[in-house]
Amino acid sequence: MSEAIVVGAGPNGLACAATLAERGVGVTVLEAAAAIGGGARSSELTLPGLIHDDCSAVHPFAVEAPALTSLGLERHGLEWAWPEVDLAHPLDDGGGAAMYHSIDQTAAGLGSAGPAWKRVFAPSSKAFDALCEDILRPVMHLPRHPLHLAGFGLRAAAPATALARALGTPQARALFGGVAAHAFSPLSRPMSSSVGVGLICACHRFGWPVARGGSQAISDALAAVVLENGGRIETGRPVRSLGELPPVDAVVLDLMPGAVAEIAGERLPARVARAYRRYRHGPGAFKVDLAVEGGVPWVDAAARRAGTVHVIGSFEELVAAEREVCRGRMPARPFVLVGQQYLADPARSRGDVHPVWAYAHVPHGYDGDATEALLDQIERFAPGLRERIVGRHVRSTTELASHNPNHVGGDIVGGANTPLRMVFRPRFALNPYGTGIPGVYICSAATPPGAGAHGMGGYNAALAALSRIVEGGGAAAGR
Repeated sequence: MSEAIVVGAGPNGLACAATLAERGVGVTVLEAAAAIGGGARSSELTLPGLIHDDCSAVHPFAVEAPALTSLGLERHGLEWAWPEVDLAHPLDDGGGAAMYHSIDQTAAGLGSAGPAWKRVFAPSSKAFDALCEDILRPVMHLPRHPLHLAGFGLRAAAPATALARALGTPQARALFGGVAAHAFSPLSRPMSSSVGVGLICACHRFGWPVARGGSQAISDALAAVVLENGGRIETGRPVRSLGELPPVDAVVLDLMPGAVAEIAGERLPARVARAYRRYRHGPGAFKVDLAVEGGVPWVDAAARRAGTVHVIGSFEELVAAEREVCRGRMPARPFVLVGQQYLADPARSRGDVHPVWAYAHVPHGYDGDATEALLDQIERFAPGLRERIVGRHVRSTTELASHNPNHVGGDIVGGANTPLRMVFRPRFALNPYGTGIPGVYICSAATPPGAGAHGMGGYNAALAALSRIVEGGGAAAGR
């Protein structure tokens, strides 16, 4: 039997291990932390019985990602749940904009901007199943659906500021801009529309669901596949050098490039070592989890029913805040994302006390306390919030990195989303999962298609490893 070691039990590492194990490879997963899950963990962070997601919370790409759908995870308890409103973006006049699974319902709520919204997003939304076959893979491949990919690419390549102008109204611009800002990138930069276009089209095809019981359910289901196929998972097992590992057919590292360079040491080819050590990380997140009695008192009615709420105000304010963060300066009014997963999954609450998940965009490695700035932003659109808070838990950028070392400087998206990095990640290479060491691969969020609990980086790396194993290139990849 072929043997593989996967270092890191985040969603990518577990998806890689599950894919290998199901195809007959003997797999051992080594995780430094005491628990599996990485960015897909859930905990009782504020009060007993309230379930909060530690990082990744909403999963538009995971619902139909081959990394998950191919493994039959529903057999191991994974269920998806959808809120009534996928996304709300309140504005200072007491109104706002909302995004629904239905593009028609979304467009109807945008009034005069509705036709423009459909013109921009409907073609790729309708073709999104086919598109996923291309956009969830490395950029350097022969497209399976070139016409659909070209249409998507024209929109994705534009600066978000340019695409926003085509949407017409302040409400539509704000709604799009908040989704585009998930990239942690200046919105005037080329390709800054890409994440927004992808997430909006995913919403209009699949919705923005949560995992019932918390994102930990994704990790637990993947782990169950590993174990049922004879694999092993060992927690509390840090790996500091490839030399510590026994000879195996493949080693796959669910780690950031800098960590791979440290672990691989002199075995890494010089050109790869330089690329990994120069790998840039983006702005950070400052996370605040709240226990809120009666829920957040949003003025905007849609926000009271939304699984995700973007808190910033106008598109212009958002552009300015993201520019400051990317320049290393903390804005007075940061972009805040609020998750109300309990609206889709009520079992996360206890009575009338609900878990509210939130983070602010802050500069990389920000060492200040953004708690009050974050709460001020929410209170701006939900007066009286502070009076309802009965518990809180705070993680700074430093604490996020301590909790999960892949979140370097609080960077939760696996690297700076510059135009070149979005195309070639983590380095210029035909096989972005290869490290240049035979049989050794990287599969973290630094690899295509990037961040998210969809497991596709791990799945793609597993396929790369399997192709080598099948071809008989099984020289030992360990010591």
